[in-house]
Amino acid sequence: MNRIRIWFAVIIFFGNSTICNAQLASPRALFQDLFVDVQMHQVFPDGKTFVDCIPTYSPDSILKAYHQQKKQPDFSLQQFVYAYFRLPETSTRSYHSDVQAGIRHHIEELWNVLSRNPNQQDTSRYGSLIPLPYRYIVPGGRFREVYYWDSYFTMLGLKESRDTALIEDMVKNFAYLINRFGFVPNGNRTYYLTRSQPPYFSLMVDLLAGLKGDYIYATYQQPLLREYAYWMKGADELHPGEAAHHVVMLTDSCILNRYWDESNQPREESYRADVIAARQSSEPDTVFYRNIRAAAESGMDFSSRWFADNRSLGTIITTHLIAVDLNCLLYHLEKTIARSYAVTGNYLQQKQYEHLAELRKQHLLKYCWDAQQQAFTDYDFTQKKYSPRISLASMYPLFFKLADSTQAAAMARLIRSRYLQPGGVVTTLQQTGQQWDAPNGWAPLEYITIQGLRNYHYDSLARQIALRWIQLNRRVFDNTGKLMEKYDVMDIRRKAGGGEYPTQDGFGWTNGVLLKLMNEYQVKD
Repeated sequence: MNRIRIWFAVIIFFGNSTICNAQLASPRALFQDLFVDVQMHQVFPDGKTFVDCIPTYSPDSILKAYHQQKKQPDFSLQQFVYAYFRLPETSTRSYHSDVQAGIRHHIEELWNVLSRNPNQQDTSRYGSLIPLPYRYIVPGGRFREVYYWDSYFTMLGLKESRDTALIEDMVKNFAYLINRFGFVPNGNRTYYLTRSQPPYFSLMVDLLAGLKGDYIYATYQQPLLREYAYWMKGADELHPGEAAHHVVMLTDSCILNRYWDESNQPREESYRADVIAARQSSEPDTVFYRNIRAAAESGMDFSSRWFADNRSLGTIITTHLIAVDLNCLLYHLEKTIARSYAVTGNYLQQKQYEHLAELRKQHLLKYCWDAQQQAFTDYDFTQKKYSPRISLASMYPLFFKLADSTQAAAMARLIRSRYLQPGGVVTTLQQTGQQWDAPNGWAPLEYITIQGLRNYHYDSLARQIALRWIQLNRRVFDNTGKLMEKYDVMDIRRKAGGGEYPTQDGFGWTNGVLLKLMNEYQVKD
């Protein structure tokens, strides 16, 4: 059976588990012109606040009241919102850390602060939160829901804390979302139901299997297949040079993947920012919004990685790019599906998915290794050229052991000579004011880089990065009592910045990676 026929069979079998059959109304759909007015008039400084609010009456009654009251001369939009909605809570607002007790104690305490039980979820019939059946960890700050790729790095810390039960609960939640929607949404909110995030579910299954045994692969085989069908949707209908949803068929009939979003409208949680940003772009609004949303799916929102001119959000071209990190993750998903079939004794299907993984590896090495730059990078399939914009996402092939020794050596030289900074490694070399650019470092990409280097025995460089990152995390904790979402790794005296919102404290993936690295490198409090 060839590659296309396998994808076709998977998509046909699981085609009923799509967003179309499980769509829940989002705040914009429910509140229409009220939603637009609240966001455009900045009733709240952060556009995410309103979409997380809890309506205290039905949408119909709220809209009726709005249309009646806004005609009054003394009408206040802010007062109206406060009268008809309950504001969301912030996870860490009431928590005060004990710096003297040490950073490990702080992380262990935060697992409790950031965890949510099913009966603790702040839901209502018309709220945007999608309830989950098991416990989970939220990142912290404005992020009051579970996030997809964040959760894997959080789980690394939960493993160090020996909380296998919570890891399993979180895996069950992601399986529940896949079974309900056909994919894992960006987060468990209705306004995230048009996109996913980097597909880490197979790594979560790996992590849990390492704790409980190989039967876990068989337990989660069906959601693994469903997620694969989501990312490969449309592959069977492509011709060379065409793209559909997340899949791209290149001119030589190779199929690889890109980030995508099913909507071409402003993000509801960043509505005003997107509308204003679209005015600065030469692209049609719908094209610009799709690229903004696709970058949000990548998790790196936003970065010069996605900008055609290397500096301006208005030139964003996310959907033009074969994403090196995404294809590495899908390689792992294919390998994990193969392993699930090995566990169940279905060796024919095992071989088929191993073949798919091997094909993806060959295609990735062909299209995402730039011999001239001596680096892994994204590939612009619309321009038929390698992207010149290198980020730490280029370390994914080392993390998944897809690089050969020459490629790994080149990447190690690049990291040492250009990305290594006093606080770890910097995400990109461009300073654009975007949060996924210099001078910032982020826990997930620090971890990917460190483990990728270790896979090819660049242990000294990996250790240097890890210890610098740990020291920076500890320095900020000692001064503030907090662990942050991101850090300035170039000037360790400064607070990280950039992006659409202030730096958040909490913080799920920072806690997880820090605890993992401190234990691996035997660093004491």
